[in-house]
Amino acid sequence: MNKKILKEIEKQGKTKLIKIAVKVSKFLLKFKIDIRRILFKSIIDNLGGLRLAVTGAAAIDKTVVANFTNFGIRTVQGYGLTETSPVITAENDENIRYGSVGFPLKDVEIKIFEPNEQGIGEVIAKGPNVMLGYFENEEATKEVLINNWFHTGDLGYIDADGFLFITGRKKNVIVMKNGKNIYPEELEVLISSLPYVSENMVFGIPTKDDDLDLAVKIVYNKEYVEDTFGILSKDELKDKIWQDIKQINKTMPPYKYIRSIIITDEPMIKTTTQKIKRFEEIKKILQEK
Repeated sequence: MNKKILKEIEKQGKTKLIKIAVKVSKFLLKFKIDIRRILFKSIIDNLGGLRLAVTGAAAIDKTVVANFTNFGIRTVQGYGLTETSPVITAENDENIRYGSVGFPLKDVEIKIFEPNEQGIGEVIAKGPNVMLGYFENEEATKEVLINNWFHTGDLGYIDADGFLFITGRKKNVIVMKNGKNIYPEELEVLISSLPYVSENMVFGIPTKDDDLDLAVKIVYNKEYVEDTFGILSKDELKDKIWQDIKQINKTMPPYKYIRSIIITDEPMIKTTTQKIKRFEEIKKILQEK
């Protein structure tokens, strides 16, 4: 939705005008004067008069949240799992911090289990919303319910003000030879902000010295590419995308650099809830190499 809005603004030659309007509305908000829904009425009308967007289930780029908020659409993020009925934390009108998933709900406790030097560890939760166990599966229950704390399998940290930030899945962490941990979801969110990217997956490719190089598989939007860049050969398009990836690399420390890319317009293997089957995709990529 965000990409389509920005593309239409650019198509109409209104990018500069919208940026000025955003600056004006932000200035007026300091004095509690909110004219966003008047200034950006045409955008909001094209979204059916949308007032509130609640996002969950997967990470969202904080610039997307910022854009929707700038247009006068309240956007909040929540976090949880089926096993937690299904919400653990959420933002609300009074507590919003871009990139976070908010505070614990009433009567819910959260902690970071075995945090590393950056304060990142597994998110664990306790509360009346947590399941009693998996039906007729005591072994699986014991793996996730330890001393009444539910181990989510998600990694994150809690900032000084109590906001929870999710950095990725414990099972998805890429561990480099130098001991550095890379959370692929962090890079995937940045890559997904490229307007022609429909989906992407960051993964590690084994090297000759028993280390890993970071790579990304990108599914591009064929229609967007043709409308924006015209007809390109696959090599020309790959070169164009590679230039954008290099710009993202510049914002990262060297150990997080993407070293190679795979591009396709064919969707990746996904679950019924449209989440990429990461390990099946990696297996497929390595078999094709």
